[in-house]
Amino acid sequence: NIAALLLLCLLLLCLSAAGNQLQEEALLDFSSITPINNVVQDPRSGRVYLGAVNTIYQLDEALREEARTVTGPKEDARTCTPPVSTPYCQDTKPSPNVNKLLLVHPSNGSLIVCGSRYRGICSLLNLSNVEQQLYYSDSKGERTYVASIEDGVAVVAVMSTYINKDGNTFNVFLVGKGYGSLDSSKLISTRILQDYRDWVVFESIIEASTVQATPFVPKYLHDFRHAFKEEGFVYFLFSRTMGSTDNKNFTFVSRLCEDDPHYYSYTELQLNCGPGNRYNKVQAAYVASPGKELARGMTESGQYGKVLAWHKVLFMVASPDDDGADSALCMYPLNTINERLVDIISACYSDSGKIAGIPAVDIPYSYKTDEFCTSHIDVSSLCGADFLPSPLASKPEFAQQAKAVIIRRGLLTAVAIAVENDHTIAFLGNSLGEVYKVRRGWNGMCGSGWFLEVCKVMSRESVQGKGLGAITKVPVQTCHLKTDCQSCVSPWDPYCGWCVLEGRCTRRSDCQRAEEKNGWLWSPKQQCVKIVSFNPPNLSCKKTQHKYKCSKCSISICVQGARCPQFENPDPVLIPVGFKTTIGFEGINLDVYQASLLPSFTVTLYSCSLGREDCSLCKNADPKYRCVWCVKRKSCVYEKLCTNDQGTECPDPHITDIIPRYGPVRGGISVTIKGSNLGIHKEDIKAISVVGVPCIHQENKYADPIARSVHPANGSKAGGTVITISGFNLDTATREDIDVNVGGVVCTFLTMFHFQGRGFEKAMTAKEAQAFVGDVPCYVNALQDDKLFLDPPSSQPQARSKRHRRRRDTSSDTLDLLIKFGNGEWVVGSVHYESNNEVPLFIIIPAVIIPMLLIILVSVYCYRRKSQQAEREYEKVKHQLENLEESVRDRCKKEFTDLMIEMEDHTNELSEGRIPFLDYKTYTDRVFFLPSKDGANDVMITGKLDIPEARKAIVGQALNQFSNLLNSKTFLINFIKTLEGRPDFNARAKVYFASLLTVALHGKLEYYTDIMRTLLLELMGNYVDSKNPKLMLRRSETVVERMLCNWMSICLYQFLKDSAGEPLYKLFRAIKHQTEKGPVDARVKKAKYTLNDTGLLGDDVEYCVLTLQVLVHGEGPDVTPVKVLNCDTVSQVKEKIIEAVYRNLPYSQRPKVDSVSLEWRPGSTGQILSDLDLTSQKEGRWRRINTLAHYNVRDNATLVLSIVLHTQQNYDQNQDNQEERNALLEDDKVFHLVRPDELDEMKSKRGSMKDKSMTKAITEIYLTRLLSVKGTLQQFVDDFFRSVLCSGSVVPPAIKYFFDFLDEQALKHDNVDEETVHIWKTNSLPLRFWVNILKNPHFTFDVHVTEVVDASLSVIAQTFMDACTKTEHKLSRDSPSNKLLYAKEISTYKKMVDDYYKGIRQMVSVSDQDMNTHLAEVSRTHTDKLNTQVALHQLYQYASKYYDEIIQSLDEDPAAQSKQLTLRLQRIAAALENKVTDL
Repeated sequence: NIAALLLLCLLLLCLSAAGNQLQEEALLDFSSITPINNVVQDPRSGRVYLGAVNTIYQLDEALREEARTVTGPKEDARTCTPPVSTPYCQDTKPSPNVNKLLLVHPSNGSLIVCGSRYRGICSLLNLSNVEQQLYYSDSKGERTYVASIEDGVAVVAVMSTYINKDGNTFNVFLVGKGYGSLDSSKLISTRILQDYRDWVVFESIIEASTVQATPFVPKYLHDFRHAFKEEGFVYFLFSRTMGSTDNKNFTFVSRLCEDDPHYYSYTELQLNCGPGNRYNKVQAAYVASPGKELARGMTESGQYGKVLAWHKVLFMVASPDDDGADSALCMYPLNTINERLVDIISACYSDSGKIAGIPAVDIPYSYKTDEFCTSHIDVSSLCGADFLPSPLASKPEFAQQAKAVIIRRGLLTAVAIAVENDHTIAFLGNSLGEVYKVRRGWNGMCGSGWFLEVCKVMSRESVQGKGLGAITKVPVQTCHLKTDCQSCVSPWDPYCGWCVLEGRCTRRSDCQRAEEKNGWLWSPKQQCVKIVSFNPPNLSCKKTQHKYKCSKCSISICVQGARCPQFENPDPVLIPVGFKTTIGFEGINLDVYQASLLPSFTVTLYSCSLGREDCSLCKNADPKYRCVWCVKRKSCVYEKLCTNDQGTECPDPHITDIIPRYGPVRGGISVTIKGSNLGIHKEDIKAISVVGVPCIHQENKYADPIARSVHPANGSKAGGTVITISGFNLDTATREDIDVNVGGVVCTFLTMFHFQGRGFEKAMTAKEAQAFVGDVPCYVNALQDDKLFLDPPSSQPQARSKRHRRRRDTSSDTLDLLIKFGNGEWVVGSVHYESNNEVPLFIIIPAVIIPMLLIILVSVYCYRRKSQQAEREYEKVKHQLENLEESVRDRCKKEFTDLMIEMEDHTNELSEGRIPFLDYKTYTDRVFFLPSKDGANDVMITGKLDIPEARKAIVGQALNQFSNLLNSKTFLINFIKTLEGRPDFNARAKVYFASLLTVALHGKLEYYTDIMRTLLLELMGNYVDSKNPKLMLRRSETVVERMLCNWMSICLYQFLKDSAGEPLYKLFRAIKHQTEKGPVDARVKKAKYTLNDTGLLGDDVEYCVLTLQVLVHGEGPDVTPVKVLNCDTVSQVKEKIIEAVYRNLPYSQRPKVDSVSLEWRPGSTGQILSDLDLTSQKEGRWRRINTLAHYNVRDNATLVLSIVLHTQQNYDQNQDNQEERNALLEDDKVFHLVRPDELDEMKSKRGSMKDKSMTKAITEIYLTRLLSVKGTLQQFVDDFFRSVLCSGSVVPPAIKYFFDFLDEQALKHDNVDEETVHIWKTNSLPLRFWVNILKNPHFTFDVHVTEVVDASLSVIAQTFMDACTKTEHKLSRDSPSNKLLYAKEISTYKKMVDDYYKGIRQMVSVSDQDMNTHLAEVSRTHTDKLNTQVALHQLYQYASKYYDEIIQSLDEDPAAQSKQLTLRLQRIAAALENKVTDL
């Protein structure tokens, strides 16, 4: 608004130009054609920068325009992802660019500019000329989006520094931003201002932060107003809602340590302003020292604690949330804010979040509501850690209270503070453009407020017509307009007082003798000077003129004669900066003028720290400066500024860099060592060694090249002569530094030849490399990592090599080319100089060309012969397959038509939303724990822990502490590595442990992902270093590989429900229906219709289809028709009846086969059907399981299904029948359709030569059945593959995120090619997730998967695996039937996989913040449903089992020691199992 912009210019005069006397009343202003959004000033140059809509202005101190740059309108759209040239940007139109952020970056002379276009991308402009753009890029993706595209979202920022793990310091700025509908959800972000490794300019370099990537942000409606840093802390001031349905705002100040890169120390404190927190929404703020008088008044009031003049105070203007009728100014000393924040943090770390027994700590942006804080953490630092709770906030009861010291009508929107003569002046701006100047009342209180209005600096009328596009510079005082003392002092303006001896109204600094008593008058009593008498009453005019005749001196005084005061010989001459020093001097003629004099002489100010960054440089300083190394301050200072911490010895040398990092094994190269405290003189360094080999300390060499002679001395005018220059120090410079010209004509260097290799420039520089052709050295022209460029000698050397210099005749020999790196020498090839005895061309051509043509013709002939032979073999196999397909095509069509008719009912069910998807908990339980040794009885599935009631509270609290301990990355990495290092921690234990860890950390999936990435990087390094990168992720041999599998299962659950689940369920139903359409042997688990040749029922079983009319006992007269086979066992019939009758219920809610009985009523009496009874047929020692044909059940027969109630009475009544059945079942010689001994006989016949023809016929019949089933199911298989492998539709963000991670890591390793990356992706997604889901539909759906259905699913899963591999499978007669079955389709599927991977690579990247947002949403939605406490309990069992090893590992880790992890684990062990510890 207008007032906010005006206030900046008020302060320009008030603070930076306070000493300038205003000579005119005209206001300085500047108008923009568009509204102004932001104003900043460069404190060094005084320039003012305006961020307006579509324009950035650069003004001088007088608000005169120096430069401007246009930022809009730009072609853009709200949903556009820049750059706009991409196909993702549609429906663009010219849109205004509202300036969101303007920040001066003084260290490199740039201006940070962020606008509302292109998703809030920023740019860097030159501070000296904003028309020059220093940096801009719109192609770096979402990681560089800083501001917001929403007009109502405010953005604030503050400059800071960031130190990475390597000790490198970077300039960054911290940004606080509200939430827009299309913005990222980062509340706070740290933005880098240079490219570094994988980071790019403006990238958010901190990702793992709770206050940064969370789905809870939108409901809190943050409105940031101010950002500043003070004494190592960064503060953000904003208002937000409490996250509930109530939209009332509350003001908060948040603080984090400047050296806390992960925001672990982020803590919010609520600020209440006025009675009952009436002024609850902050509008603007200013941080300044209060001045002596205001500090005294604040201290005496008792409301603010002790406040000193140099302390910092937060001055804040706020208004009611729902009413802008009035506003108020409140004051908060930073000391009291920091003290309250420390109380909040300490309460959470050590007092379970309570202060004086009352809950004081809130948990913002988290789904957790209790057990967040602990009571056993001893933390010396209050800057947080990964294992400590964060973020924190105060509860409303512990908000910081402040009284409204100024209350005004209207909406105050700006505030600025200045101190003049120890008095504090506040400048307040309102929404109407008015600016008020107020000062603190005398003696503390005046009226009802602390401040009194002095004047209205800017009225509403004076800004009428200027609108939002104008900025005005107005004076903060008009002392010169007051003509007498009374009018000067009556306004009580601290800026204006009466300068008595000069007789004018001035600022104190403009009154030359203001320091004399009563020389400058200002007081609340409004007293002025009044002349009462003077002596002598009369003066002689002549005497007066003689006595006061003035002589001109170098200082402004009037003396008699020429006796001017002089000042000489100041002592001391050297004055250290920062130390108060008394200077003595000698004076002449000082008695002439007794008043205060301002001596003028020259001394030297110096700083010990300038140019002496380390101890060794400090101690080498000239003794006259008396500089010492101060250990506590870690800097070089004047000796009296460091009285107790002067270091007698310097710290150990610290090496920061070694150039080069690589070198030849034999040594012999120059190495440059950079660092601190490395000594000054050569003799300071006793010894230098590299890997134990001593080095020679070289002297620095500075020399100019000197040319002595040129050969030849004469040459052709036309040029072209090769000349050789001889002299001294000609190797001082590089090739690029040398220019050679003769008579003004530039010479070119000889044509060079080069050699390829690897790691050249890592070993040494071009100067240090040497090369020889024969015995003559070559000039090393250029050195790259993989190439070496040499200039050969112009004439042929006389010796073959350096080693054969005695042999001088080289006319017929090749010359050795020798490369020397340090002490290492390599003969890398030979060089031959052409002689004049050339062989005639007509001899060379036949001798070379004819043999080459013969070799080529023979090679082509052999290749074609082999290719034709292979092609004939392939065509033969392919022809056989096509003939078989042709023979069953008609049958496939009929089968497929029947299947589609049957599947129509299932499709109707799907359209009605009846796919029986498992809920999230059951899904994760089955994926994570069903394969465990206990299966469905695993404690993680049942959720039952055997804990005594008396210990449940203690155990629960201890498990919460163990959860906090797992949130320490240092502890968790140590924990995992310790377990994996134990030989008895086998593969099954690793899988189970990883699944427990997944559940335990489900509440912080972004942290879980960070741990997984860390472990994957280490795993990747191990495989790459071992030269076997393709084996990575092939099996779950480590904890992290199972963590990845679980991570994929979590991230793809919603994709399963929304996209891939339906085609997978249809495929399962189709296979089940097709299998059950023919005979299925209940004992040997083989079927007539299957895709698996090992599960194929070989015998031609006679059967017919029956339609049964089924009544359910007790459920009315409705009859359900059910299709069965007369060869089905009674149990198989029951399964089909249950599925038909209870089709609308998921499998888990249906009655089981053992809990129902089936009664057939052919007449007046009924007969109970069972698999085995006394009527079962016997064939020798074998007994056949009863079928419907055995009971002679006919088509359209009526059967009654009854639920068996397992009561004691029923048990007694059926005891005899049960004993009969048990006796029958004890006989293992039971079969259904095929006797096992017949199968054995068939296998033996197949192996004999006698029945070879019969075996072949049987094989072809089998293959025909497989092809028939395959053709029938083909559409369902294709639909499923398309749903999984189609990048054109919605791809889960986790897949894009993880595949990009693999691509990025592959680029960092030389031996990782494209095929290896393909294998990594296949191992991580298709083989690790999709194959598991495909083979186990009961992991996703509430269904029952029989063994015969599982056999067919395994074939499809194997086909899916083959499609994802790069290996080509050659078909032959010996190939497995499964491979032959889908041989025709496998190439199509492979192309689908390749296109899928390529499509994902071309998609827009998923940033870390978006991935973390998605993961946080999953955590919030599902974590409370999981058995987290059980998982923690089971995880602790591993900690208990390997307790001693874990303790030892933590004790050996310095990071773990600093965080007291050993102590915390000991406390947890003591609470959970009364383990004896060192406590």
